[in-house]
Amino acid sequence: MTDKPVLYNNVAPLANVARLAALIERCANRTHGLPGMGCFYGTAGYGKTTAGICATNWQNACHIEAAPIGGVKRLLETLVTELGLRPARSSSLLFDQAAQELALTNRTLIIDEADFVLRDTMIEVVRKLHDIASVPVILIGESLLPERLKRWERVHGRILAWVAAEPATLDDVKHLTAIYAPHVDIAADLRAKLLSASRHSIRYISTNLDAFREFAAVRGLDRLSLADWGDNPFHTGEPPAILRGPSIAPSRRTRIGVAA
Repeated sequence: MTDKPVLYNNVAPLANVARLAALIERCANRTHGLPGMGCFYGTAGYGKTTAGICATNWQNACHIEAAPIGGVKRLLETLVTELGLRPARSSSLLFDQAAQELALTNRTLIIDEADFVLRDTMIEVVRKLHDIASVPVILIGESLLPERLKRWERVHGRILAWVAAEPATLDDVKHLTAIYAPHVDIAADLRAKLLSASRHSIRYISTNLDAFREFAAVRGLDRLSLADWGDNPFHTGEPPAILRGPSIAPSRRTRIGVAA
């Protein structure tokens, strides 16, 4: 097994980066005759896209994001461009370009936002790319992706392994601190509060850590505790409260006018 991937300038990988990397390795090293598709799914904000990018850099995979518009042709154009080729004009030629280049380079194909390819023609194109190129194809999507894939048995049956992205941990907070607040020593009590307030979301943890960095910089602090942070709000993903102006009683003149 190869060395573990690293995240940004030798920072140790997040747990979900390691999970996705293990899924890719399992598909790449599968027993002859087994399918090579994998599904990495989970709640928004758990760092699936970050994991995809890190795994791509580590394993030289081909990472693309499906779009809600454009259909098959746009998907194939995105793939062919990411493979370093000049896209052909027709969908059929684009498919041939993609399949041949994937087979030649033996690069894993990672399709992020895979919920957008859950249409008859698009998902069948993905399946056919897997069958012809014989490379691992990893679908990354939301929590319901495995359930929604049941509609396409020929695809669902080719999934070798299903791996769920897990909530962030205190170790993840430590790794993310080195990225978003690298010169601030975050005390244990603030790290624990950050994890719970961020609802174990990689996205919200990162946003809050950046706020910690700015807060510390303004005050000239190199260490930050829960007491230092005080009553300042955390980014929790909840919308702000609706602002309501003061209630102003109508004047006597207004009331008379309304009554009239």
